[in-house]
Amino acid sequence: MRALVGALRVEAALLAIAALAVVVDLIARGGPHDGREIGMGAFLAACALGVGWALWSAARALRAGRRSGRAVAMTWQIFQVVVGVSAMGAGSAGAVALGVVLIALAVGVGVLLLLPRVVEATTSR
Repeated sequence: MRALVGALRVEAALLAIAALAVVVDLIARGGPHDGREIGMGAFLAACALGVGWALWSAARALRAGRRSGRAVAMTWQIFQVVVGVSAMGAGSAGAVALGVVLIALAVGVGVLLLLPRVVEATTSR
């Protein structure tokens, strides 16, 4: 259970870092921005922070033995695999590496979520 909670917290932290990177990138560019660019950047940052918060909350729920965190965590893993496959299709070496990491992390967390002892520990509540 500790590995699962830790992995979910790592994912939440990575999403927070990604949100910060988007904001820093927008600020670092300086100069006149297209309104759509600022809006899309703010939306992406807000979404990343929201999903990060949901994963952090799911980790807390799982640690407390509540099953409510399993659905949130598994749903995100499915989305993460889709994003990873999409990144791998981009073709550049960096995007392929990112896709592999995202898929590996999602599969690892998905397997941990389905372990019998995790299901047992979170089924009674």
